[in-house]
Amino acid sequence: MYLLGDQPLYAEKLISTLQRIPEQLLDGLEPCDEPLHLESVDDLYATIGANRLYLLKTGLLHALIEGKPLFYMQEGDLIGLRQGLNTAPCVYTSDEPLELIPYDREALFKHIHASSQRQEQFTQYILGQAALMSDALAHNKPAEIRPVTGFQHFAPGAELIRQGDEADHVFIITEGHAEAFVEGIKVGDVQKDEIFGAMALFTREKRSATVIASSPTTVMMIPKDQFLALMQSNPRIAHSLIESMARRIDLMNKELTHYKQLAQK
Repeated sequence: MYLLGDQPLYAEKLISTLQRIPEQLLDGLEPCDEPLHLESVDDLYATIGANRLYLLKTGLLHALIEGKPLFYMQEGDLIGLRQGLNTAPCVYTSDEPLELIPYDREALFKHIHASSQRQEQFTQYILGQAALMSDALAHNKPAEIRPVTGFQHFAPGAELIRQGDEADHVFIITEGHAEAFVEGIKVGDVQKDEIFGAMALFTREKRSATVIASSPTTVMMIPKDQFLALMQSNPRIAHSLIESMARRIDLMNKELTHYKQLAQK
């Protein structure tokens, strides 16, 4: 995936990271059919089946959202993840020959679910692409009505989220480092590439902790509706993500209890 126009440095770094993930996800999984060859295509989703995902082996696919060219998919990208998602309508076109390697959608998700590492990589892949598209869409709107989405930058000491606030986004740190606090007590660190702020979306509760940047920090922000749509289309990944977050919250609660016991002595 590559955005059209000038690319911010943080977007270039993320795109480079995402580009390596599909090959790792597909390692050990056989294609479900012979390669699909197309000379050109006006609307790829009208051609490919909904029960398959495709690895773009050769060629470029131009993506139009609301009739405007916004980004293109390049060799090594996974095609078909957007089908059925609650995202902006996207049309893929190409005026050059394409080669697409087909994989059964259900078989691929089972393959991903069989490995915790692949689960994390896939979550990073779909959320990273969602953030890039949201950022690109936001920059195509007038500055005064741009949504708070895509990428945001925080100086050291700035709050990324605040305990007790409503949960409208999920976050992933792409650069920097942050610390989590509950009732003013530090209960953990949030590292680069770590997802945070998602549990409140699943539980529909308010933020359970305050997260503060401890160095210059850039985060991906995925809107609640988009994140939930992604998770609903991939229930196994959602289940694994919830388990991971539950373990993290358990550790935070133990840390908070420890500090409170020390304070009482």
